[in-house]
Order: sequence, then C-alpha cells, then structure tokens
Amino acid sequence: MTLWPSAKAKRVRAALERKGWIEKRSVGSHRTYAKAGFPDFIFAFHDGEEIGPRMLARIAKRTGLKPEDL
Repeated sequence: MTLWPSAKAKRVRAALERKGWIEKRSVGSHRTYAKAGFPDFIFAFHDGEEIGPRMLARIAKRTGLKPEDL
C-alpha cells in the first residue's frame, strides 16, 4: 500500500519547484528539472493530467518529494 494520493500534474510540478527544483528547459510537455545533488529529472505530464500513487512514488524516489510536500 502506498502513502501517496493521486494528484494533478500542476500540483506536483509546483511542489517540485517549492523543494528547489529549477526548470532547465522544456520541449512541449517535457520539462527538464535540475537540483544540486540530484541527477536531472524529466517531468513529462500535462498540467491537467492526474498522476496516480504508483507514479508519484517513482517521482519521489528520484526527486526526494514527500507526500506532505503536496
């Protein structure tokens, strides 16, 4: 069982930016984010899309995001 709720991509993207991730570049819906100490992360969702718990857990593993950050 995962601790993550579903969330809109816009909300997840905003949480990443609050946590210090900076958008390096974007092509269409693919945005590349950078943060010191982490490899670049490609966020490939449209703002209105719903991201499920399993995908949020995968994003968190690569970015350090926590459920309470949303």
